[in-house]
Amino acid sequence: MKKIVKSLPEDFQTPIFVVWHMSSNVRGVLPQVLNRENKIFAAHAYDKEPVRPNRIYVAPPDHHLLIENGMVRVTHGPKENRFRPAIDPLFRSAAYAYENRVIGVILSGGLDDGTAGLWTVKQYGGIAIVQDPRDAEMPSMPESASRSVQVDYSVPVDEIADLLVRVVNEPIKKIKLSKDPQTKKEIEISSGESPLEKGEFKLGKLSPFTCPECHGVLSRLRNEGIIRFRCHTGHAYSVETLLSAISEKIEDSLYNVLRGMDENVILLNHIGDHYAENNDAKLAATYFKKAREVSQRSELVRNLIRQHEQMSTEKIDYVADKSGRNSTVKNGKKQKQLQTKT
Repeated sequence: MKKIVKSLPEDFQTPIFVVWHMSSNVRGVLPQVLNRENKIFAAHAYDKEPVRPNRIYVAPPDHHLLIENGMVRVTHGPKENRFRPAIDPLFRSAAYAYENRVIGVILSGGLDDGTAGLWTVKQYGGIAIVQDPRDAEMPSMPESASRSVQVDYSVPVDEIADLLVRVVNEPIKKIKLSKDPQTKKEIEISSGESPLEKGEFKLGKLSPFTCPECHGVLSRLRNEGIIRFRCHTGHAYSVETLLSAISEKIEDSLYNVLRGMDENVILLNHIGDHYAENNDAKLAATYFKKAREVSQRSELVRNLIRQHEQMSTEKIDYVADKSGRNSTVKNGKKQKQLQTKT
């Protein structure tokens, strides 16, 4: 962001809206950092603030940043992709309000927040830009967007500012689009309105999965090749984020089991000590024996935890790609051997 803002002309009129994944308990310093790079004024957005030219609006910590016609919304709606602020609600609301006047840009980042939102930007006639994954410190987000969305530009971060200047000066074609009711409802959910009242269960098909955050039933939403999930309290997940969250929950659950077993061992030994102090050796020995048995079983759970793998589509895709390359090499050797024999 510093590189891009520093390279923009000081009179860049198009307003810029920034979502940066951060912890909810941090003090957001991005506006101050950006104000040292350029005279384009940057600040945390506030609710119902008017949209002005030559401004940078930054989502404040623990709040979604949405856009309505001529106005900014700062809300405490449910998390999307386990983040608040999240990128998808910003892109979705901007596309719904300003259609083909929107330019969505995805920079370096983990997992795939922003992919579904960038797809909406394209559906409403906007322009999709991603940082070249080879140029990104964390390529997951731009790679995900490039796989699922027909992006217009994939460039290194050093070229994005010049690209933005060129694109905003191109003429905008008049288009006639019908507004998607699903997009409208999802924007309203992100703004904090009740998902049940908005007919969340009608947005997609019920799935066998439950929300990792609130354990509500997840509905499966599909936009062409992009699959997402949303629960009746409003939490939303991409496939990548849901897989990651479920993997984490498995480890958490295993540690809960291990904690219970360790407490069992401690208590059994404590009772055994009590009987030993009272010179009841037989009963004490029985409790100590049970404690050893539970301890042995707990070691099985520890081994499960050691072997547990944090799943992600990126990791699985990498394994599949590596396996495919190895297979190609082996097949190539076999083919060469056959040619030699012939």
